[in-house]
Amino acid sequence: MKQFDAIIVGAGQAGPPLAGRLTAGGMTVALVERKLFGGTCVNTGCIPTKTLIASAYAAHLSRRAAEYGIVRAGDVQIDMPAVKARADTVSANARAGVETFLRRMTGCTVVQGHARFESPTRVRVGDERLTAPRIFINVGGRARVPDMPGVDQVGYLTNTSILMLDRTPRHLVVVGGSYVGVEFAQMHRRLGADVTVVEMGPRVIGREDEDVSLEIRNILEGEGISVHTNATCIRLAPDDQGVMVGVDCREGPPQVIGSHVLLAVGRRPNTHDLGLESAGVTTNDRGYISVDDELATNVAGIWALGDCNGRGAFTHTAYNDFEIVAANLLDGAHRRLSERISAYALYIDPPLGRVGMTETQARATGRPLLIAKRPMSRVGRAVEKGETLGFMKVVADAETKKILGAAILGTGGDEAIHGVLDIMNANVTYDVLQRAVPIHPTVSELIPTLLGDMHAWPHPRES
Repeated sequence: MKQFDAIIVGAGQAGPPLAGRLTAGGMTVALVERKLFGGTCVNTGCIPTKTLIASAYAAHLSRRAAEYGIVRAGDVQIDMPAVKARADTVSANARAGVETFLRRMTGCTVVQGHARFESPTRVRVGDERLTAPRIFINVGGRARVPDMPGVDQVGYLTNTSILMLDRTPRHLVVVGGSYVGVEFAQMHRRLGADVTVVEMGPRVIGREDEDVSLEIRNILEGEGISVHTNATCIRLAPDDQGVMVGVDCREGPPQVIGSHVLLAVGRRPNTHDLGLESAGVTTNDRGYISVDDELATNVAGIWALGDCNGRGAFTHTAYNDFEIVAANLLDGAHRRLSERISAYALYIDPPLGRVGMTETQARATGRPLLIAKRPMSRVGRAVEKGETLGFMKVVADAETKKILGAAILGTGGDEAIHGVLDIMNANVTYDVLQRAVPIHPTVSELIPTLLGDMHAWPHPRES
């Protein structure tokens, strides 16, 4: 039995920095990783996918060269093995960096293998038994494979296996029109594939406002991507050309034949084989570990961080989980999950930056609201770049004058949204941001102008 002050299970985005803080505080730490250091982000998420998206953007911009007065000869050629090799290299470098950081850390013992709980204070990894009074679970998640008809009869891709492709699919059918699905759809369309998106719901990106969803669909279809919504009876079957996807839509063909099919219908946590029952740790009906406002489980001395707790599905929320736990344990703070303002981005092109409530959610509160919206065609920076698709929108409480949420779907939207996020975190009224003097020419410079267009909801012309 090897004794430590703390055990961390998983080397994702929360585990390694937590190990750094704990060892710097004089604790001995065992960090257990069964496969790849860096977790989802480094290996199958943000880093490789955004690297591929960058290549796809370069191809897209090259095809538009004439619009900028640039002359090129011939069609754009995609070297898919080189595209993949570039993404693999970026990911491998990041992974190596995480592993090196941990192995060189004084006070940290890296243990490779599959960790299983034997008690609330004891973990087995192969033939090794580790014990500590504090255990932190940071095991992440993986793609959910739905129990749909025919799924066991065909070869399908997930967000992980699709990264292994070194050639462009002839026709990629994406089952699932949410965040992961539409990113891969646009990426592969720009890399030369025919692409069809099949979504069971009435619209793509169904968690967003209807105007955001509609604009995203227009962007996808504008690039030649076929979108089928209301696919109420999705089924799969082998076909001579690859895979048949039955869609049973209210309009359009009842089936689509693709060379490849990507299942992008959600995620599930990697909690099924940890032996949590031996420690008495409870999960919800979807397998996510239940945590309180400070990320503690129902068992004293055990915490859950990152995707496996179901309280955030992003690299930045996982890292913030680390910050909360470290501050509370080591700094005498009392930071809470409920203080975190939701913010994220959808990395299609143009990207969607989101913070706080949607307009739909804000309306559902019954509060008096102020709303402003501005098309990107009225943003000078977007016009100069020739990237005018999308719009920006902000919603505020009419009584407190504090911003409730915002969406920037447009060039630079993933960066510009941080001005709104900062104001919301500062907990000040929106006129503070309205009085700012931003840099010209930028996308952000139009946010104060947007705030100056605030009107009551419903607008007098709409009532």
